[in-house]
Amino acid sequence: MSDFDSQEESNYLLANRFRTFLPVVVDIETGGFNSQTDAMLEISAVILGMDDNGILGIEQTYFHRIIPFEGLKLEEAALKFTGIDPFHPLRVARPEREVMQTMFGMVRDAIKANHCKRAILVGHNAHFDLGFINASSERHNLKRNPFHPFSCFDTATLSGLAYGQTVLARACETAEIDFNNDEAHSARYDAQKTAELYCKIVNTWQALGGWPLGGTRNS
Repeated sequence: MSDFDSQEESNYLLANRFRTFLPVVVDIETGGFNSQTDAMLEISAVILGMDDNGILGIEQTYFHRIIPFEGLKLEEAALKFTGIDPFHPLRVARPEREVMQTMFGMVRDAIKANHCKRAILVGHNAHFDLGFINASSERHNLKRNPFHPFSCFDTATLSGLAYGQTVLARACETAEIDFNNDEAHSARYDAQKTAELYCKIVNTWQALGGWPLGGTRNS
């Protein structure tokens, strides 16, 4: 194989690994549990990449605070749990539509760069975050939502299999990933730790022989 062919194949490693889906780690902090009625307060998206040896890692992170959309609920118990004050005078936040459009654009650029066809959401209890993304997309009539509408990779399930733990903090501890409970329940921090956990599970599985290092588009 020539150097050109080798480089060409390396450009497709991530697309090959996940059947042309780009895994994007997402964490959302909200004012409640109902994606149809409760407000989004923070969102973070972590774009993953793959090196020439097929090792998955973090490439790019997006984070922003969100101004609660008018008419959506803010449950007191949820705000107490996250510690978020949506109306703090020093809180830098942007409208939900603007935040989602920016994030969608970043994800679409990453899909194209990695020769993928669509993004697939990775999250800890992933259907929670996917539900809020889909609800926001519909609420603002956003076109070209880059995420698969119902499929996702759930690190609560994967870490239950890999480490016997389903709580993010405990799964990270078992996986020997540093976790600070004082920083938890921030979308930026939880997305970062979820990304580290997911990458470790995928890379460990590969090291154990679960995925061929030399996998190609035709394998």
